[in-house]
Amino acid sequence: MAVAVVDRYRDIRYRVVKWRSEASLVYKIIFALSMACFTGLAAQVRVPLPWTPIPITGQTFAVLLSGILLGRWYGGLSQVFYIGAGAAGLPWFAGWSGGISHLLGPTGGYLIGFILAALFLGHFVDRYIRARSFFSIFALMLFANFILIYLPGLLQLSAVTGVRNIYKLLMMGAIPFISGDIVKLIAAAALAKAITPKKAYIFRKEF
Repeated sequence: MAVAVVDRYRDIRYRVVKWRSEASLVYKIIFALSMACFTGLAAQVRVPLPWTPIPITGQTFAVLLSGILLGRWYGGLSQVFYIGAGAAGLPWFAGWSGGISHLLGPTGGYLIGFILAALFLGHFVDRYIRARSFFSIFALMLFANFILIYLPGLLQLSAVTGVRNIYKLLMMGAIPFISGDIVKLIAAAALAKAITPKKAYIFRKEF
């Protein structure tokens, strides 16, 4: 009985993800817009810190899942939609805010990193079956989070604030967020392992 339930779940999981990968352009754009909305909602889980303009938010959880759920191009597109609409004034950045100042200000580098992280994760998880184990996904998410998001974030934070001291910069834009990000990465990796089939589901190019 239990084996039959597990097999049924795996079959449904495979069919859903395969359908997503082969869906029409209209559906894929709708999926990308949906993940952009989810990222905007996750951004409202916000804890401001008094010594830095960078708040703790739930955005990275949504960003990482966008690549897992939608693949490389449409996961990345979801973050382009999120950032583009927010920069145009849609108030779904952290604290129900919007405007180009967010992209040009101290948080702008992290926002650009969201696109890179979604593209990176979507590519590996879609293309490589071995990347779908918990530890592989977690390792990929570590790289995406701490290199592809933090690095451009810290570079722009330094440029905007004028802070050149490495320790001070890390205290403003990295160190306070590490423990929370690890928790989000573990949750995202566990969810990703549960929803990604362990066999190929892409049989034609997406673009």
